[in-house]
Formats: sequence, structure tokens, C-alpha cells
Amino acid sequence: MPCGPNEVNTDFGCIPNDPIGFVEKFYGIGLSIIGMISLLYLIVGGYFILTSQGSPEKLQKGKEYILYAILGLLLAVFGFVFVQIITGVLQIPGFS
Repeated sequence: MPCGPNEVNTDFGCIPNDPIGFVEKFYGIGLSIIGMISLLYLIVGGYFILTSQGSPEKLQKGKEYILYAILGLLLAVFGFVFVQIITGVLQIPGFS
């Protein structure tokens, strides 16, 4: 299968040469991995809260796991939105 003018044919398919195209192509994969890790930490945080048995240390640890999992997921999603705004909406020269 022939690739476009700014793409390289690899075993994984056509990959863009420019950094913005590369980030756009693989950010979705990274976002799904971050989502899975975030879900895992939400479950672990809930487990710590459920099994704390009144221990303030375990309760605080569970709350921190949940808080940081949500913050990390939000940071990744807003990073994706930022890349989409830079490349699509603003159409800054050199980023399209």
C-alpha cells in the first residue's frame, strides 16, 4: 500500500514524518493506555477505602489514589484537546 507524500511505510503501517502528525496518530493509543491505568488505580483506591476499617492512613491513601488517577486522566485528555486545537482549529503554519 503506498503512503502519502509525508509518510514512511513501516511494519506498523504508514507513519507521518512530521512531529505533529506522529503525535496525532499515536496519541489515541497512548490515551487508551492511560485510561486503563487510571481505571486500575481507581479500583485500587476504592479497595483501600473499602478495606480501611477506620484506619485514617489507609483511607487517605485510597483517596489519594483516586484523586491522582482522575487528575492524570484529565491531564491526558486536555493534552489531546490541546493538540487538536493547535492542529485543527487555529491552523497555525507549520503545525498542519
